[in-house]
Amino acid sequence: MKQFFKMMLASAVGASVAISVFSLTGFVMLVGIISSAGSSSAVYIPKSNEKVFQLSLNGSLTDMSRENPFGSLLGSEPALSLKDVLSAIEKAKENDRIEGIYLDAANLSTGTASVDAIRRALTDFRESGKFVVAYADNYTQRCYYLSSVADKVFLNPQGMLGLAGMASQTTFYRGILKKAGIEMQVFKVGTYKGAVEPFMLDRLSDENREQITSYQQGIWNSVAGNIAAARNISKDEVNGFADGGHTFSAAEKAVEYGLVDDLKDREDVENYIKELVGVEPDKTLETISLAKMKNIRTKKSERKNPAPKGSQIAVIYAEGEIVASENVPAYSESSFITEKLVDELIRLKKNDDVKAVVLRVNSPGGSGYVSEQIWKQVNELKESKKIVVSMGNVAASGGYYISCAADRIISEANTLTGSIGVFGIFPNATGLFDKLDVTTDVVKTNVYADFGDISRPMRSDEKALMQGYIERFYDLFLTRCSNGRGMTKEEIDRIAQGRVWTGEQAQEIGLVDEIGDLDHAIVVAAGLAGLTEYDVKTVSESNDPLAEYLKKQIGEMKSSVIKDALGSDMELFRVLHAIKRTGGIQARLPYDFESL
Repeated sequence: MKQFFKMMLASAVGASVAISVFSLTGFVMLVGIISSAGSSSAVYIPKSNEKVFQLSLNGSLTDMSRENPFGSLLGSEPALSLKDVLSAIEKAKENDRIEGIYLDAANLSTGTASVDAIRRALTDFRESGKFVVAYADNYTQRCYYLSSVADKVFLNPQGMLGLAGMASQTTFYRGILKKAGIEMQVFKVGTYKGAVEPFMLDRLSDENREQITSYQQGIWNSVAGNIAAARNISKDEVNGFADGGHTFSAAEKAVEYGLVDDLKDREDVENYIKELVGVEPDKTLETISLAKMKNIRTKKSERKNPAPKGSQIAVIYAEGEIVASENVPAYSESSFITEKLVDELIRLKKNDDVKAVVLRVNSPGGSGYVSEQIWKQVNELKESKKIVVSMGNVAASGGYYISCAADRIISEANTLTGSIGVFGIFPNATGLFDKLDVTTDVVKTNVYADFGDISRPMRSDEKALMQGYIERFYDLFLTRCSNGRGMTKEEIDRIAQGRVWTGEQAQEIGLVDEIGDLDHAIVVAAGLAGLTEYDVKTVSESNDPLAEYLKKQIGEMKSSVIKDALGSDMELFRVLHAIKRTGGIQARLPYDFESL
């Protein structure tokens, strides 16, 4: 029955995708030409009237770049990546023709650590003597936090300032699974391991609520403090605005609290910027986009004397959920960490030109097995080269597992990390089989030959075996952390138990060495390797952007077909697919966490 439905759905999806793929392939030759013509070797020189870099804060921000080979043809903005944004701000600072940055705030989706990194870059830009002006029709909390470092913060007279504090929401699936006749059999180690709670509870456990309150309050104190410092007001005033519900007050209230400088519409703001750069009022404000800024040559790129051969620092990105390759969802546009990272680490180990490696980790964890394979290669790499981990928005559970063997761990203050704990989930679909009037019968040669059979609940002896398996892997996790951090297993266990920490908290308890960004991690890696001159090379970006783009489009088409086929049952499909991905031992953060 299960195989029948699987084949039926796969056939429907395959037929629809095949039709679409044939229509896409007609563009391949054209795109190849475009991709070659629009390569990263192109150089853009700002025109005399392009004095302002307009940074649009809209969409999802990832750590690394994902090129769209159709972008130059369609004239679209590139997907936002932290790497590109920070590089663009640095280029704008160095370029004598560019006098300021215009922050066009819309709706940016990312974590607090990435926002902190951009705020620091903008502060550095301002200290060079150039201006930063921010505007939004409506500020989301995240965009306002980022924009608060600007010289001038403007809000539309009819706009809203969404500064209300932080909240995280967990979605619980036990009810919908019960309706479907599915019971989740959960095995875990870690008092604070909240990732299993959506499948077994209707609300947060006291322990999970405690840890969320702790790190959430820590992040909010940092955010409110940074806003207060940037706006030259007190933290009490920031909290007063939030607690007063003034997000829904007239826009004048934001000015009254000192959070916004003035109320202007977009045209007035652009006229204000024209005055700053000496453009006549009746002329158009010509700005430079992120796409153009990426192709501006910098003083660093014009260096005549490159670093000596064999003095490279490689930066490799590990971004997304950790899953086995066969479990990557066909309909997802998200990034995933798979066994491919192992192959990349092996290639780095064999590359004599690379003397140090910076592993940029931005992951909530996932498969325990895949995490172990990546850890093994990190540990082996450390035998011949220095390796430093740079943590992004989150490096927890499996994300911490793959980090703990590094020579040094650098975290942002508001990174979410730790969550050292493991779990396993096995469905019991007895109720579903009863609803469908489906029966099964088993013939087996040995006692445990049908272990994991979803048509029946686990026996007590099977549960004991599974719990022992989970506890052994937790002990292995503790061992990996103990060896990597130079602490006893007992010391690690006291701060583990699945508990999530901020980067600052993690530094205090020994899980992190220093607070800093990716650039700081590169400097640390150079110091450990004894390099005074070195080239930095990113080694994990796709060498075939066209293939990656087509893969993404096929994923979107599959998703559309599945949604049409399942209709209102799509949510249950997502839940069941999530269960499939959580097969085996898992080390991951709770679901549905939004950091700011």
